[in-house]
Amino acid sequence: MNEAQDSNSAPREASSYSWYVLSVLVVVYILNFIDRQIISILALEIKRDLGLTDSDMGFLGGAAFAVFYALFGIPLGRLADNWSRVKLLSIGLALWSTMTALSGFARSQLTLTLARMGVGIGEATASPTAYSLISDYFPKRQRATALAIYSSGLYLGGGVSLLIGAKISQVWNATYPGGGPLGLVGWHAAFLAVGIPGLLVALWVATLREPVRGAMDGTPSQGSARPFADFFADLSTIVPPFTLIGAARRGGAALAINLLVAVGLCAFAWVMIQWTGNLPQWSAVALGYYAVFSWASVLRQKDPATFRLIWGTPAFICTTLGYSMVSLAAYGLSFWSAPYAEQVLGLPKHELAFWLGANGAISGFLGVIIGGRVADALRARNPAGRILVILFGVVAPVVPIWIGYTTPDPVLFYAMNFLAGLFGAAALGAAAATTQDLVLPRMRGTATAAFFLGTTLVGLCFGPYMVGQVSDLTGSMVDGKLVGDLRTGILSLIAVAPPAVVLLIYAYKAVPRAEATLAERAGETG
Repeated sequence: MNEAQDSNSAPREASSYSWYVLSVLVVVYILNFIDRQIISILALEIKRDLGLTDSDMGFLGGAAFAVFYALFGIPLGRLADNWSRVKLLSIGLALWSTMTALSGFARSQLTLTLARMGVGIGEATASPTAYSLISDYFPKRQRATALAIYSSGLYLGGGVSLLIGAKISQVWNATYPGGGPLGLVGWHAAFLAVGIPGLLVALWVATLREPVRGAMDGTPSQGSARPFADFFADLSTIVPPFTLIGAARRGGAALAINLLVAVGLCAFAWVMIQWTGNLPQWSAVALGYYAVFSWASVLRQKDPATFRLIWGTPAFICTTLGYSMVSLAAYGLSFWSAPYAEQVLGLPKHELAFWLGANGAISGFLGVIIGGRVADALRARNPAGRILVILFGVVAPVVPIWIGYTTPDPVLFYAMNFLAGLFGAAALGAAAATTQDLVLPRMRGTATAAFFLGTTLVGLCFGPYMVGQVSDLTGSMVDGKLVGDLRTGILSLIAVAPPAVVLLIYAYKAVPRAEATLAERAGETG
């Protein structure tokens, strides 16, 4: 019996092995966010040792990672659609773990930036492969729940990173007050300690079985016969100056439009650099958005059906951007809550790491699981029901953020952080499942990459940075050094709620028809 026959006759139910795979993927995602978020609890030490500002730290916690995570997520998402997802994930995990460990040898903003870029490239393999694997191991009726369980690793990893980072840094600095071997200080040791174990987990991931694509939906499909040729072709569409060559091959008009967009983004970046003085942030933003435009232009020509169902579907775009506003606030809070508690409230690092870490892990885990279950239940009654959960994730955290970051009471601060995290986390499973349902099975890896373009190039790229930049702009000089106003910076996150609500109301109206006409609209592209 051939593979297609096997897949057609296979029961479309999640097996015990499906849940085992999901548990392994959760461990991977926990490591993903430990490596990504540990910089938060180390921020004040890094800022002091390297002589940085709040906006510099916002760049390191955001765009330095986010741009490369998003850009490489595009070709890697396509590779996940065409090659072994298990192999790709194990290689990516080994890469980002190595780059996290190398962060432990950074001696300047430049070297730490380069290491963070490497972490971003490696981690770009994680969610496209995991989302695609989960969609092939779980039926549609359980998909939001499964994706929510997977996404719980985000919050568990983010919470654990604070505990691990604070403890390792504290113990190392106590043991080596003047710096340890090779001149390493506490924050160096923390990066090394969390990076190395990932290499062992990469070997574990390599033992997983690769499922048949689309079998769970009754539409088994094969990947490309030339996955790496397609991968490098996709990679060339996002790396300047190859983007210009690709545009020229599509004709004079395409080249002119590509150049016009490049010039416009450079002009925008120049204006923002003059205003903020932050060259790395806005250079990265311009590069990221230009590369995404170039890739989307190529996708439109090479795979018009995928382009139509992603970029040409307002329901997909509005769902992604609406959730991106949730992620902007979430990333801003997760990065700056620990430095805020230490600097503004004067709380000791070991205490705030425990309470904020536990808060983040528990509230995020509960929020994403409950949100996923509620989203699936609402989806069973209403094709657009999941959008209501995303709307809740936008609106509900506003009051806890305001109260938590205006009170001098540590207990109330911790309590409000818990509620903000709980409410915001509820939206993730709903948003992820909605975008997966708006494309065909063969497009899921690419759709995941596109979804994460929003959460990274909007959420992660601007969340930590916006807080840091507003903090610097509203801060004051003390003894010749700029001291930022982190309270004002964090409260500025509330401003993203109104545009998010508008986007999601539109998505609520558009999703049912978009999902009902998937095959029809894909077929119209020929």
